[in-house]
Amino acid sequence: MEILWIVAGIIGGIAVLVLITSFICFHMAFYTNRKDDIGPDEYSIPEGKIYEPYRDQMINWMKEVRAMECEEVEITSFDGLKLRGKYYEYCKGAPIELMFHGYRGSGERDLCGGVQRCFTLKRNVLIVDQRASGRSEGNIITFGVNESKDCLRWIDFIISHFGENSRIILTGISMGGATVLMTAGKDLPKNVIGVLADCPYSSPRAIIKKVIHDMKLPENLLFPFVKLGGLIFGHFNIDETSPITAIKNCKVPVIFIHGEADAYVPCQMSRDIYEQCKAPKVLLTVKDAGHGLAYLVDPDSYFKTLRHFCAEHGIE
Repeated sequence: MEILWIVAGIIGGIAVLVLITSFICFHMAFYTNRKDDIGPDEYSIPEGKIYEPYRDQMINWMKEVRAMECEEVEITSFDGLKLRGKYYEYCKGAPIELMFHGYRGSGERDLCGGVQRCFTLKRNVLIVDQRASGRSEGNIITFGVNESKDCLRWIDFIISHFGENSRIILTGISMGGATVLMTAGKDLPKNVIGVLADCPYSSPRAIIKKVIHDMKLPENLLFPFVKLGGLIFGHFNIDETSPITAIKNCKVPVIFIHGEADAYVPCQMSRDIYEQCKAPKVLLTVKDAGHGLAYLVDPDSYFKTLRHFCAEHGIE
């Protein structure tokens, strides 16, 4: 009997340790308390030395967009969160780029310059704050798993709000790029005419394990705790879907863009997804561009690739 109590105690201790470790991993990877508390004269710039040379340009873009007229819009997610965005109109009836930002970012911070780029291409643009980011509700980031479901809600909103003939281009950067690629593998309405994914990761599992490795921690040992934390405390499965699997079912043209000097999301991840894509596709890699900086480093190649590919495949 005494042995049984000892065994039960050991098992109980292991279970508690597993739960504590999973909870810590959940908080580090998925949970955020961040709110949109940027003041009218404040500007959020991504952290890191690679962004400093472009700081002034980013701030100028933000100032320009803040001075523009926009329509503030809102939807409710499948799990009851209020998700918010801003719509900027170039011309009624023009294609609408639906834009998604990156991990722990915001629409303004990660997509500054997006409105100006869309207007140059004669497009309207709807920039959204993803769940748990910016002005949207929520505290749990799911690396595109639930965000891709939110993307479907935004597509439905555009069609109902702007008309059944709306033409939609799904655009995202970093986690936003992964989000739109996961969405591209779903059953989409004919209104979606193209996808643009800038520096996406191949799967949530792959990027999480890469970050753990960069922290000089054992990724194969810790990832199961990260996944378990998502399941127990976030109520989602981090392996439910991924860009590299979803892209196999994509039926619309896809533009992949990635910086070759990306130290956060390796450029090889875009190459791997590109290889699995059976739809019309193009891949632009930009030499010396860090994470999310392809447009800033080489805007000429960026525009040239977009214009040529979009004209060739009727994304207009």
